[in-house]
Amino acid sequence: MGRKDVGILLNSSMYRGIPRLKTGQESLSNYEDAASLYGITPCFLRLEDIDLHSGFSYAFIKQPQGYRRTLITIPSVIHNRAIYSQKNTRMDRLIQYGPKVFNTCNRYGKDEIHRLLGDHPELRRYLPVTEKGIIGLKVMMNRFPDLILKPCRGSVGNGVMRLTHIGNRRWSWSYRLSSTGRWVSITVDQNAIPKQLVNRLSAVPYLVQERIPLAEISGRPFDLRVTVQRGWGGEWQVTGLFAKLAPVGGFVSNIARGGEAVSSIFALESVFSKVKASNVRMSAGTLGLAIARCLDESLPGLADIGLDIGITGEGSPFFIECNGRDQRYGFHKAGLAETWKETYNRPMGYARYLLERNERG
Repeated sequence: MGRKDVGILLNSSMYRGIPRLKTGQESLSNYEDAASLYGITPCFLRLEDIDLHSGFSYAFIKQPQGYRRTLITIPSVIHNRAIYSQKNTRMDRLIQYGPKVFNTCNRYGKDEIHRLLGDHPELRRYLPVTEKGIIGLKVMMNRFPDLILKPCRGSVGNGVMRLTHIGNRRWSWSYRLSSTGRWVSITVDQNAIPKQLVNRLSAVPYLVQERIPLAEISGRPFDLRVTVQRGWGGEWQVTGLFAKLAPVGGFVSNIARGGEAVSSIFALESVFSKVKASNVRMSAGTLGLAIARCLDESLPGLADIGLDIGITGEGSPFFIECNGRDQRYGFHKAGLAETWKETYNRPMGYARYLLERNERG
């Protein structure tokens, strides 16, 4: 039996760190352990190293002396963990060449996801009321006292802002200074929205959403990250959940923005009874599966996503956003080592499943 190669597609910055085992939040050892469970060999590569004319690619493969850059045949199955510009046509050409690439696109517009979910009547009640741009902001300021503004294509909390009504058509506008990363709040008049805010909403597409009143621990709001993946057999499964706790005085729970990862059981049982907490966990997982199956109908190659699910103080789940490249390290930070490893096992099981489907023709 020959070696069964599976490509792991990475961005250049992470790829360059492989020989020194410096790959940031991606765990090479977890990939190796997961691949060994399914009898496959992970080959770490970049789009720019794939030569469609020759059918070969350079890839880092683990050898007894460490990772070595090796020339291999383009793998017939590739798991995409990289993010590329929409203008990059290499991915499209790679797919046309023939390999099965899963998680083809790792960054979707928040507006696109919201629209796709809103097309399903059974999911609409889990979506915050949403408008777009400066016109949408004026509409929402007349409807809700607390708003979240976020760029349609932002990530890890970049560009997120908040508007909170404080009375007499005055609002508190909170945003992060790009120069220092410090949060500031200023008072704005609803009848004279400052040019700086208008410019921000005009520069890039923004969603304006009602802020869901999230459950809190000691005044710190939290949401749940629900990891949903395809594994062996190809079916969607909930791999696990953890909670993301906003920093003291903050409202953004992203770990990269000072949020804290904790066990979902700990977070929920800090707010609800054990029975209620268990039911909330089950509801969040069920909603995560329904969302994955819904998006799967419209987004080709989808197989590995992280969903942020907000939980109200009454225990009701709401969809916040979908992450096409799930940052799995949150499970590790939350002390959930086995679930962290499982988030690598599932995609490698799916890769083996696709390999065997290819072999059967």
